[in-house]
Amino acid sequence: MTVAITLKVNDGVVLAADSASTIIDQEGRVVNVYNNANKIFHLYKPDGQRNGGLPVGIISYGLGSIGNSSLSTLIKDLRVQFMTDGTAYSLGKGDHSVEDIAEKVDAFFLEKYLDVYGASEASPTLGFFVAGYSAGKSLAEEYRIVIENGSSTGPEKVRDDADCGISWGGETDAISRLVLGYSPFIASALLERGIEEEKISELLQHFQSKTAIPLVPQAMPIQDAIDLAKFLATMTINFSRFTPGAATVGGPVEVAVITKHEGFKWVDRKLYYPRELNQGNPHVRKEDTVSEGRVTL
Repeated sequence: MTVAITLKVNDGVVLAADSASTIIDQEGRVVNVYNNANKIFHLYKPDGQRNGGLPVGIISYGLGSIGNSSLSTLIKDLRVQFMTDGTAYSLGKGDHSVEDIAEKVDAFFLEKYLDVYGASEASPTLGFFVAGYSAGKSLAEEYRIVIENGSSTGPEKVRDDADCGISWGGETDAISRLVLGYSPFIASALLERGIEEEKISELLQHFQSKTAIPLVPQAMPIQDAIDLAKFLATMTINFSRFTPGAATVGGPVEVAVITKHEGFKWVDRKLYYPRELNQGNPHVRKEDTVSEGRVTL
């Protein structure tokens, strides 16, 4: 499982995620939990022609693989197509839109998903947030994609461009309790007590109006947005750790931020390759170097 967070303020959007990857057997039992999965990606990296690439990123939750291919590998496969002229998914230079990129993400992964799971109504959930800046736009955009039970919701805009807030996917209990003031499981509990679904929706809206905490003012500085996203991810990890059962949210918290002028930048990231192994790599730049002397790939 995972926690995937987007946090949007006027100055940009923050992506945060844990690193847990859970192996579950056919009986639904947790076999193992690994803490080195990658869930945040830059969707158009620097290519020597664009400084900083395009200011658009993606964060995944739910399925960690489709068939024998990890989500990490598949997202990088799509990124290569985004950056290659003449492919079905290539992006126009200087006229990209976040919505168009989200639609391409949806089409690419729905095809891969259906190849493996078909149109079964019991197939697993794969979710994404695609966020960043369209060409010529001054405010960030966010789109959610959910593929499950053999179909996709299609890219759904999370909020109006001028609005700010927090969105999350994966294991949502901890953040829902803190931000909204109630567990997402309360709906099923009310349903079990015989309350009609229409009434439940009304009750939850009333609860939220009384218990939700407005944590994200529009003018929040981007550094404070980063700190809040990291806090929410870390809180969810600790919630999972102390909740009975396997700790299915965990490992290092990764954070990236996308702003209008700086583009996509890593704030915290798991790194595997020392700098000396990457000399001569055209994608490794001075600003990719972090304090430990390691570099992003």
